[in-house]
Amino acid sequence: MSSDSPIPWFDSFLGVAYRYYEIRMNVVPLFSDLKIARKFWMDTMHWWNDHSIKIRFVETGDTYWFIMGAESRNPKNNRAIFKVLPKSPHFDRFKKGHEGTAYLRLGTYAIKFKKDVKDDAKCNCGHIKEDHEEGKDDDSCLFEDCDCKKFETFQVNLLKKKKTVSDIKFLTETEIKDDVLAWNCFSVNKYTEKR
Repeated sequence: MSSDSPIPWFDSFLGVAYRYYEIRMNVVPLFSDLKIARKFWMDTMHWWNDHSIKIRFVETGDTYWFIMGAESRNPKNNRAIFKVLPKSPHFDRFKKGHEGTAYLRLGTYAIKFKKDVKDDAKCNCGHIKEDHEEGKDDDSCLFEDCDCKKFETFQVNLLKKKKTVSDIKFLTETEIKDDVLAWNCFSVNKYTEKR
């Protein structure tokens, strides 16, 4: 966490997921632990006013900076968050389809193995659990054209609470000087030499 700013910057989360199948698209910062996600929500985001939440996506080549902050009714616990992430088809889909608003939720991300999932679960290789070896030490994929040696998938769980964000901008690094939130993030976390 960076602290050279009036509002501390938090980057101890895994990444961002996007969900498309609601009235509005969802932006979901992901944590590895449910307790940490709930605590972050209760300590910080619960106090954010929906109309003041800002999300900035600053594109820098093959990566982008996810930056989010807001005014808080509890300023002593306020934090802004950021993460540098690789661009993905999910990011591109959100960029094209968000229509100016999104729901903000938190979630957890967990890796699951063959013993942890139901029979219809898909492996990262795209084949279901039944298409993998039954042996205790070997659960490689049975399809000849698949290189998968171990059944592995992931699970994302979303917290029920959500906020509505209507201040979403996509910027380039040359445009951040006109945006207070993005400029503050870059000046504290990129341009200032780390001590």
